[in-house]
Amino acid sequence: MSTESLNAPGTTFAEGAAAVLGAALRSSVTHEDRLNASTDRSGFVAESIPDGVVFAQDAGEVAEVLRRASAHRIPVVPRGAGTGLAGASSSRQGEIVLDVSGMDSILRIDPEEQLAVVQPGVLNAELNAAAAEYGLFYAPDPASTAICSIGGNIATNAGGMRCAKYGVTREAVLALRVILADGRELRTGRETIKGVSGYDLNALMIGSEGTLGIVVEATLRLRPLPVQTATVAAFFPNVEQAARAASAVVAARIQPSMMELMDGQTLEAVDAALGTDYRSRGASFLLVQTDGHGAFLEQDVVMDAVSPFGICERAVDDEQAAALVTARREAIPSLEKLGRVSIGDIGVPRGKLADVVSGLEAIAERTGVRIFTIAHASDGNLHPMIVMDPEESVTEGPPKVALGEMFHLAKSLGGTLTGEHGIGLLKRDWLQEELGNVSLEVMHIIRAALDPLGILNPGKAI
Repeated sequence: MSTESLNAPGTTFAEGAAAVLGAALRSSVTHEDRLNASTDRSGFVAESIPDGVVFAQDAGEVAEVLRRASAHRIPVVPRGAGTGLAGASSSRQGEIVLDVSGMDSILRIDPEEQLAVVQPGVLNAELNAAAAEYGLFYAPDPASTAICSIGGNIATNAGGMRCAKYGVTREAVLALRVILADGRELRTGRETIKGVSGYDLNALMIGSEGTLGIVVEATLRLRPLPVQTATVAAFFPNVEQAARAASAVVAARIQPSMMELMDGQTLEAVDAALGTDYRSRGASFLLVQTDGHGAFLEQDVVMDAVSPFGICERAVDDEQAAALVTARREAIPSLEKLGRVSIGDIGVPRGKLADVVSGLEAIAERTGVRIFTIAHASDGNLHPMIVMDPEESVTEGPPKVALGEMFHLAKSLGGTLTGEHGIGLLKRDWLQEELGNVSLEVMHIIRAALDPLGILNPGKAI
């Protein structure tokens, strides 16, 4: 949507933008702040930079910014930690960024009800550290836990490394406080575990990528820390064998709390970054954890399922287990040392893991694009990562072709375009093919009902 079509009658864009920026205690029009707010970790390069950034301090400021933005028809792009991987928080000229990362307070932890009330800028790891003092934890666990925020997790319905057992963000959010496009406040959900009064507006907001409203507070479900955790590390001659081993674990009818796969070239990148030697032990890696009272009994089942495919061992202590988890968490930062990284996010039925990793290798060979593969193997969510030269763009040429082929591969196997990162800007070209016209039409109707002027994160998600 063009700036001209959004401008309120009798108001220039500059006047409207100044009014929006003036609604907050802190705002900026410096080139550095605008440039920093123009993109995220997706590898997407913005064509221009936004006209200004508001650094919101509280819900009242968010509401006032949106009231003024609505009055002057100024597009607003919500932003948290900026760790998104689909370009959903990228911004450009003719838009104002609303940064809520400074709203980072943990307002309340209730150990009896096992819940936390937080602002959107709270980092995932910070919440877990605070919950641990009460013997609790917040289950959604993106690999970027140290740097990603709860607001961003909600915006994309983030999953992570524990979600196969404990669920994705949607299963952990009890209630939300949301500011709508016109500045009104909407409260969704409740603090009780169960409740079915009215439509589930809570679930509607989760995963909406900032297009329906801006979360200013979230009530989150916590869980008891596991009494024990058991860890298995396995190495294989190729990534297809690792994928078959993962499928065998699923077929064994146990529920790992974590099952992560990395291919050989990703192991090489991790070794180079961390000084480890994992690649010398195999051409692919599978990390499996079980937890709870039966953790070590389930570990035996994992060993039996995995052993026919490769060499597996039990972590001897918590230190070794933590080092293995760190290696997985450092996969993306390690690849970022090699070039610009664009992270794919396809999902397939778990029994199709071997087929999809073979297909990804074929895509890399056909397109000449470097593809490194990691996966949340327990739920079939793969992250094929394209590593490009710094001057390359993922929105054109061979990288764009490879992204499209990844989606068509997943679709051919009964899968999806995105498991947890969202659509943003990077994946809109293929959304209609997955959802169909009727679904998209209904989504556009919902979006228009909540944001009739189209000012919230225009051009994103759908």
